[in-house]
Amino acid sequence: MGGGGLLTVKDVEPQSIAEEVGIEPGDILISINGSQVKDIIDYYYLTSEELLDIEIKKSTGSIWALEIEKDPDEDLGLKFKNHFPGGIRRCSNNCIFCFINQLPPGMRKSLYIKDDDYRHSFLYGNYISLTNLKQEDWERIAKFKLSPLYVSVHTTNPRLRAKMMRNPAASKIMGQLSYLREAGIAVHAQVVLCPGVNDGMQLERTLRDLFTFWPTVLSVAVVPVGVTKYQKYESPFFPVNKEKARETVELVEQLQKEFKKTAGTNFVFLADEFYLKADKTLPPAEYYEDFPQIENGVGLVRIFLDDFKKLLKKLPSLINERNTAVITGKAMESIMKELCAELENRVRGLTADVLAVENRFFGTTVDVVGLLTGRDIAAAVKEYLDNKRGKDIVFLIPSVMLKGGKSLFLDGMSVKDLHQVTGAVIKVVENSASGLISGALGQEVG
Repeated sequence: MGGGGLLTVKDVEPQSIAEEVGIEPGDILISINGSQVKDIIDYYYLTSEELLDIEIKKSTGSIWALEIEKDPDEDLGLKFKNHFPGGIRRCSNNCIFCFINQLPPGMRKSLYIKDDDYRHSFLYGNYISLTNLKQEDWERIAKFKLSPLYVSVHTTNPRLRAKMMRNPAASKIMGQLSYLREAGIAVHAQVVLCPGVNDGMQLERTLRDLFTFWPTVLSVAVVPVGVTKYQKYESPFFPVNKEKARETVELVEQLQKEFKKTAGTNFVFLADEFYLKADKTLPPAEYYEDFPQIENGVGLVRIFLDDFKKLLKKLPSLINERNTAVITGKAMESIMKELCAELENRVRGLTADVLAVENRFFGTTVDVVGLLTGRDIAAAVKEYLDNKRGKDIVFLIPSVMLKGGKSLFLDGMSVKDLHQVTGAVIKVVENSASGLISGALGQEVG
């Protein structure tokens, strides 16, 4: 996890307790009630007390000792420069399916970071393997009740898991889940399905094994492996095709019936891609229960479709002539065409095309919209414009294509670069039904 470190104050909220006692940006938090504050989790845990003895180092070098009395759930009002000054816990595995290992050189440095930090799992919902935890980490998880955690299981077969993750420590998964159960730590699990490796009977074994841990294991997501053209292994597995998708849907739906009858929950949920690849209708919203695996792409399309249907009632019947093209990945092409056709039928003056971009950068087996690069989009936009001469077209880019909070695509190209290279009008829209409709119409809806 890197070396040690202390939390440095970045901001102090106005009229907060911290401001009242004189804490300022640049101050270093040394200890709370005699305990060193190694990271943000220590801070949250230690500041939950009513009486606090805080030691800080001022930017001048002087040491201040502060006594604070507050309500247990009252926040001090501090923000820090780095939540984990000692560094994040990196992955110690070498998984055969690792997407990062399938990235080409020359991309943004942040994309090559293999995060396997249990603190990120608790705070942000990142999936972890549990293979790099020390005894003190397990004790800390139990002591601080870091629940729920998000665990990449992939298989409960010890030998197979060690083989898939290329790490002997991966074989301990069942014992680790037992420890979490005893500690009262809830788990959301995931299985990255690799055809010919952990599918079929192995998948059934995994899901049945995990169900024995219910309700400690609250849910399981099954997601298809991503395979790029940069895959290096001598005996590569293959991406999920239509036949494998149908087979997996059938298996999981059968198990869901059993789990539902026993525990009142589907327990296991398939990523949307399985239904898209299998050419099957997506399940209704009730299937996803409280959408416990939404960040894993489980139920996103269903939410999108249901929201779209609700917003149709609010559409204007006529707008000034407007030509748009929605940029998407091949996986969503047919669905987006249906939705855009519906918009055109209901709103006179609107032309809403769909530009499904082939992923040449990662390879055609990667067909989700979030993994499209600026250069592939630019090539597709240029070709599209060559066939649509004389038309003023607004291209809609869903925000999921861009790095959080910035206007950069995966390959480092910016939205501004895309405009300059193509000459096209580019509009970034929220990755939602309202974002699509508002962008297409050029006005807010909903």
